[in-house]
Amino acid sequence: MAGLTGRSASLLAYEDVREKLKATRSRDRRLKEIPLDAIVGSVGRYYDFTRSFLPRQDSDEKRWAGVRDAMTGGGQTPPIEVFQVGQAYFVLDGNHRVSVARQLGRTHIRAYVTAVHTKVPLSPHDEPDDLILKAEYTEFLENTHLDGLRPDADLTVTVPGQYRVLEEQIEVHRHLISLEREGPVTLEAAAAHWYDDVYTPVIKVIRTTGILRDFWGRTETDLYVWLSEHRTSLEEELGWTVEPEAAAIDLAARYSPKPERVAARVGKRLLDVVTPDEIEAGPPPGQWRRERLAARRGDRMFADILVAINGHRASWSALDHALFVARYEEAQVHGLHVVPSEARLRDAKAQTLLAEFDRRCQAAGVTGELTLEVGEVARKICDRARWTDLVILSLSYPPAPQPIARLGSGLSTIIRRCPRPLLTVPRIGPHLRRALLAYDGSSKSEEGLFIATYLTVRWNIPLVVVTVIEMGRTTSDTLGRAQHYLEERGQRATFVKARGTVEDVIVETAEAHECDLIIMGGYGFSPVMEIVLGSSVDAVLRTSRQPILICR
Repeated sequence: MAGLTGRSASLLAYEDVREKLKATRSRDRRLKEIPLDAIVGSVGRYYDFTRSFLPRQDSDEKRWAGVRDAMTGGGQTPPIEVFQVGQAYFVLDGNHRVSVARQLGRTHIRAYVTAVHTKVPLSPHDEPDDLILKAEYTEFLENTHLDGLRPDADLTVTVPGQYRVLEEQIEVHRHLISLEREGPVTLEAAAAHWYDDVYTPVIKVIRTTGILRDFWGRTETDLYVWLSEHRTSLEEELGWTVEPEAAAIDLAARYSPKPERVAARVGKRLLDVVTPDEIEAGPPPGQWRRERLAARRGDRMFADILVAINGHRASWSALDHALFVARYEEAQVHGLHVVPSEARLRDAKAQTLLAEFDRRCQAAGVTGELTLEVGEVARKICDRARWTDLVILSLSYPPAPQPIARLGSGLSTIIRRCPRPLLTVPRIGPHLRRALLAYDGSSKSEEGLFIATYLTVRWNIPLVVVTVIEMGRTTSDTLGRAQHYLEERGQRATFVKARGTVEDVIVETAEAHECDLIIMGGYGFSPVMEIVLGSSVDAVLRTSRQPILICR
């Protein structure tokens, strides 16, 4: 059975356990009944018996018979002697009595118990391989004394080598603290500070996101180490800071063994292979809110902003809008400049862009960083967008009215595929006194309603809501749903019902009410239908003089 299950059939050797767990014996010796199933090892005879105390060799029959007669004859046999390590017991004297008692079907046996103290508890279910982990944990606690400094801390792991990573982190943290305090810091003090300021906040993220459910049988400390390493690799790949929440969501999406996660990964790869970027539909409406905002700390919706920079005047206008939003939201701005080849990464233009981007961010008092990357512009923007909360692009080339031109439009591709709200800005300065929401009751316009409500609350911006009455799509009741949503949240707005061409009504209403921002849902039809028939979104992009926030 042990061969089939992979579990060990051997008793644990007490001396091996004592040495690995750095155990210290107590002088206290008590007589009590102990469970036979909790006896997992022996002091000197561990090689003579299996884990269930069956004899490994057929020998000494008279002794076995004598022990059995003594235990079944009505009298009492003397108690055995054991060492107790955690919840497990090791036989010092009485191995044959334990063996016979188990074969007789008994559950408990009288024993003189001597407690043996360790920093790491031992369980009756622990296997010989588990001792490696417990030995590493014991050495970690010996070095850091976290068991005394933070007695409630549980830093157990299921994979060897994890404590080396934790000790390296503590040493780095110790160095940083010593620089900050301009003096030496003990390892114990650094370990306690690391536990409070580095480890614990990440554990809260793991609990908030619930990703431990994606990795059955693992511990929070396992996930902490993996998440730390994954976050570091992401930051090296992206060239900017990644929040723990975003790294946690990505870790589960990429590596969770749950069947639904595996199926999602396989399906995404297949779609990526067979579907051109130009007709890929992108994630479902509202996914960005579920992924990004559910784990967001604080009340900011746009804590990380992505802005595409190409060096033209229009892209610097997009950066001005990004800095404008960042000041309201106390956000970070992540610039992205995409070039066609590796050689272009090191040319003079790229270096000039870096310097100008830094200068503008510093002048605005906003934290920002510009990343240079090689590839196709629309794909790179969409790939990086999922690490941010808002994407801002200059509206230099709106989608053309001809189907073939729409098929080749980079902006149309981004609108379809971008997993985050997309703000397109004309070449004007940023200001926001009043916003217009184009609402038709669709799932994407519901996301627009969510963001519009946020702006009215956080930014104290008056809101105009317009619904274009269309046969088979919208009715007078459609506008009522938006009104009810806002009233439930204590917000007021100006509500407009109109008939006519959707794009004309939206643009005319925005101008009539002097709105500085138009908020609307993304494409409503399938990518192929949008390319063939066109979209009101494209028409508004071509005619509006205001920035347009497109929501999915």
